[in-house]
Amino acid sequence: MPIVLLGFMGVGKTTTASLLELPVYDMDQIIEERIGMSIADYFSLKGETAFRQIETEVLKELLTLPPDCIVSTGGGVVKSEVNRKLLLENKDNNVLLTASFEVAYQRISMDDQSPRPLFLQHSKDEFKAIYQERMSLYQDWATTVFDTDLLGPKQVAGKFLGKKLIGDLGVLSPINFPGRHSQ
Repeated sequence: MPIVLLGFMGVGKTTTASLLELPVYDMDQIIEERIGMSIADYFSLKGETAFRQIETEVLKELLTLPPDCIVSTGGGVVKSEVNRKLLLENKDNNVLLTASFEVAYQRISMDDQSPRPLFLQHSKDEFKAIYQERMSLYQDWATTVFDTDLLGPKQVAGKFLGKKLIGDLGVLSPINFPGRHSQ
């Protein structure tokens, strides 16, 4: 099974994945190619439920990839119970990237290249509630965690590759949620 990057939007999944020396499969990009439009447009036209169904189909396909591949997920992949069950089967290969709400919010607000429907449609307080809900979901689906608050994508990629090279993915101490942690 592949290595799967999980985390809220703005934590650096796509950017970090692009720096790793492994084949990368970006779920959002694959979904956009499949639906023929941006995820933001699809959300507007079809809604979140339709999007989550396509997301599940793509996740099922990607989890059949070999272990020398990276799958970068969308931030809401853990919202679906079906997806959480799929991710549980891959738990030892799942890597969670985290960031505090303020850091993630700042990164998302500065990203003009990838408009995020949930970010654009909610106030900061509403968006924080979404962040808190998702953070409580992520905790059970990965055994390796990197906090990206103070690390740039190159530093995260370096830490990740260092752990992969020494075969240490999935052997870190337990993560304490919802409090902060560091690696």
